[in-house]
Amino acid sequence: MATTSWHERAAALAIDGRALINGQRLAARSGQTFDNRSPIDGRLLGQVARCDEQDVDAAVAAARAAFEDGRWANFAPAKRKRILIKFADLMQKNAAELALLETLDMGKPIKYSQSVDVAGAANCIRWYGEAIDKIYDEIAPAPVHSLALITREPVGVVGAIVPWNYPMLMASWKIAPALAAGNSVVLKPSEKSPLTALRLADLALEAGIPPGVFNVLPGYGNEAGSALALHMDVDCIAFTGSTRVGKQIMQMAGQSNLKRAWTELGGKSANIVCADCPDIDAAVSAAIGSIFFNQGESCNAPSRLFVEESIREQFVEKALAMVPDFTPGDPLDENTVMGAIVDDIQLRTVLGYIEQGKSGGARLLAGGERVRTESGGYFVAPTIFDRVDSSMAIAREEIFGPVLSVLSFTDLNDAIRQANATQYGLHAAVWTSDLSKAIKTSRALRAGTVHVNQYDNDDITVPFGGYKQSGNGRDKSLHAFDKYTELKTTWIQL
Repeated sequence: MATTSWHERAAALAIDGRALINGQRLAARSGQTFDNRSPIDGRLLGQVARCDEQDVDAAVAAARAAFEDGRWANFAPAKRKRILIKFADLMQKNAAELALLETLDMGKPIKYSQSVDVAGAANCIRWYGEAIDKIYDEIAPAPVHSLALITREPVGVVGAIVPWNYPMLMASWKIAPALAAGNSVVLKPSEKSPLTALRLADLALEAGIPPGVFNVLPGYGNEAGSALALHMDVDCIAFTGSTRVGKQIMQMAGQSNLKRAWTELGGKSANIVCADCPDIDAAVSAAIGSIFFNQGESCNAPSRLFVEESIREQFVEKALAMVPDFTPGDPLDENTVMGAIVDDIQLRTVLGYIEQGKSGGARLLAGGERVRTESGGYFVAPTIFDRVDSSMAIAREEIFGPVLSVLSFTDLNDAIRQANATQYGLHAAVWTSDLSKAIKTSRALRAGTVHVNQYDNDDITVPFGGYKQSGNGRDKSLHAFDKYTELKTTWIQL
């Protein structure tokens, strides 16, 4: 599709920013809205309902009624499967619209909104639909005069709060297993990027998910998000976002009804490249491509690059040669590979960290400034710091922007120690030709996912989540059902 066509589509796009509660598009009960602006050029996309506690109460009541009367939970798994597959089909049928909404709302390149976000989200919905009628319950090895059944039941009403960086994908990771298991869901998307979640709600209804089963409430975190986490009739809260907010969510879960709280939080992932790396060009490509993908706004971005000193100079030279390939461009141009930062707040955060890197003694090798200012959007040049020390803020704190910190090492054990010396534990990687070294290092790295001689390989069949303050939950794979189901034991005396 030509670039001009995407701009024409964007100009003709009609935005419906109303919430979806009990199968109906509704304004916030307070009547309040907030501006939804595109980070591409600052244009006003539309007004979005500013939902608060009143709307949360209504959505949770609708979800509870739907769960209790069994209009979805009592469907045979095969029937839920058919509806979820139709939901995925409708997402693919409306892929161009969903991709455009994602790009306009969040600033990512349209090529990735199509190939990664829409494709991945539809695949997720389809996969959990396919999975639900293939999960068996258990019979325990009880004494001969007893029968002990172990069954999974839906937990009830699930509150899902998702971030702005992959709005559609993160929503699908939550709602797909929750709905497949028979729960009712109230989804609160980020106020920075609510549009695809609202459109998904329409498609879910069209697919046949009954009213009340899937509700979407746009709004601010301290209003709608807090009300959802504190609600006494929500059985489970699933959250993806910052570690700071994740801690608040868990506290709210405890303050209210001790609801299950599952969190997938921040990261400061270490990418360790040893001198015996089997393919230095592949390692450079992965390091640069992964940190600058999605403008660096990825929780698993390999933002700390540890390179063995003997190859550091060669590695950095090759990395710098790749930087121009990631020059920010018009996100609605299909040739663009790096787009806009989500909003002016995040732009200031990223630029603030860059200034800290400069003043802290790191050597700026590339980028370090705002670009494309004439567009009215929020763009940052791909940035690389060398000679970074682990004590620096840019090496300790999650920046969530296109900023890479290069650290060197001479002893692998020291690199592992530094890699683990963080509050986070989401992803990590090691590059080496030595199989024994690879296995020992991957075992030593305290992270939910460890890559060996690659970075970012991913599939719906494997769990995603972290150690330490990167959270306690696992999205994707069959393990996600553990979050959204209760295990029941039934003893029968024969």
